Amino acid sequence: MRIPAGRSGQWSRMARSGRWHGCLALLAGALPALAFPAPALWWLAWVGLVPWLLLIRSAGSGRRAALDGWLGGTGYMLAVHHWLMPSLHVFILVLAALLGLLWAPWGLLVFRMLGGGPVSAAAVVGAVVVVPCGWLMIELVRSWEALGGPWGLLGASQWQVAPALRVASVGGVWLVSLVVVAVNTAVALLFVASAARAVAAVGLAVCGLAVGAMARWAPQPEESGVARVAVVQPGVFTGVDGAERRLAVSERLTGSLAGRDLDLVVWGESSVGVDLAARPDVTARIAALSRRVGADVLVNVDARQTDRSGRTGIFKSAVLVGPGGLTGDRYDKMRLVPFGEYVPARSALGWVGSVGRAAGEDRLRGTRQVTMSLPGADGGNGLRVGPLICFESAFPDMSRRLTRDGAQLLIAQSSTSSFQHSWAPAQHASLGALRAAENGRPVVHATLTGVSTVYGPQGARVGAPLGTDESGAAVFDVPLATGTTLYVRLGDWPVQVAAAVLALYCALAGGRAFLRHSRRKPVRAGT
Repeated sequence: MRIPAGRSGQWSRMARSGRWHGCLALLAGALPALAFPAPALWWLAWVGLVPWLLLIRSAGSGRRAALDGWLGGTGYMLAVHHWLMPSLHVFILVLAALLGLLWAPWGLLVFRMLGGGPVSAAAVVGAVVVVPCGWLMIELVRSWEALGGPWGLLGASQWQVAPALRVASVGGVWLVSLVVVAVNTAVALLFVASAARAVAAVGLAVCGLAVGAMARWAPQPEESGVARVAVVQPGVFTGVDGAERRLAVSERLTGSLAGRDLDLVVWGESSVGVDLAARPDVTARIAALSRRVGADVLVNVDARQTDRSGRTGIFKSAVLVGPGGLTGDRYDKMRLVPFGEYVPARSALGWVGSVGRAAGEDRLRGTRQVTMSLPGADGGNGLRVGPLICFESAFPDMSRRLTRDGAQLLIAQSSTSSFQHSWAPAQHASLGALRAAENGRPVVHATLTGVSTVYGPQGARVGAPLGTDESGAAVFDVPLATGTTLYVRLGDWPVQVAAAVLALYCALAGGRAFLRHSRRKPVRAGT
């Protein structure tokens, strides 16, 4: 088919315009990632979605809006996970594009709520409520472990903002995300039409008042003493003898803590590369350290082991060692990192290992969460700790479960040495602030290579962190707390409310569409 000369230029301009529109959508979606560490421009999260929202509003059609949603979601996923490039190479582009599809329906939702010419006052109210609910459903779905887990939830960017942490104590990181997107939506509506600005400004005021009210009146835990916890961070060790040298340095650093009146010493993820039950010599060395410093040592074993049910394979396990050796307290990691610790559908995707650093052998999963009791002053049970391993600290439900099971101190053992010079270590460490605030329990984030840090029961940082360029041991006076937050009591209620709001919106939209169709239906003659 020959395109008329007069129209060929028009088609060319449309194609160029579409390409630029798509590039802008990718960039607009990636912009909010700057709110996370390491840039940590936390304030950007409150307005960072505005360009994306306005771009979708100007899409011109529902199909274009869905495409802008997909491209923006792809940009967001690439930006918050770009540090995975050394491990997954070009496969990260495929994963980002697949996960970005979750934002396609959201793009259509935004277009219907904000697009189509002038926006009425009622539509402004609807948009400020419904658009954030749609975003929250995306965060819920992509939080499924098989889809990569809840890394980069928008609310997690507010880990150092005290009022936002109070909001997290009411409804978890979910409620923080909901409020952040609501503010972005209201700000975007300020640019839409003068008639809608007053209502949008009222929406902003309501969001501010809600945050202020939660910060002022939300129940907070009461401090109930202090635990002295030491974190041992040996640093980066590579080569065939890297594990042995790491163990030796960890022993030396732990020995230097003698006389510090400690309650617990914590080592990072994969700090021990042998099965302690099968290596009594290594166990004896760690037990001697426990006697020397006067505290149990929580290590992390990454080795072929046998669990209580008789399964044998590679487990990642938090193991508590006391003065007499193994205490019997062991937690096997339950939620594994896709590709890093197992390959989903290995029979079909096993080839990923040939283009990146995917796991050569799948780790085995633990079957239950565990709380561990440290020895008390009178010989009975003392402080109860709840271990998490690696990116399990990103899952709000896991720390909440440990808190409900009686954990007084949450401990995340981690290692981000593969991504040492990226944003990943700082991002991972920041998650502890959210978990602390949600549960009203202090969090110790201990790593092999940094960032190791501690947060109090309201999410505020305790002491100075150990950065990624440090090898050493640090002692923290960790404030303990009693009582429970609303999030611990009520759980993920913002997600349930968001789902109900979207269901109601879909029902109303479907009802209006049915009525319009019925009115247009022609009436047959003679009836």
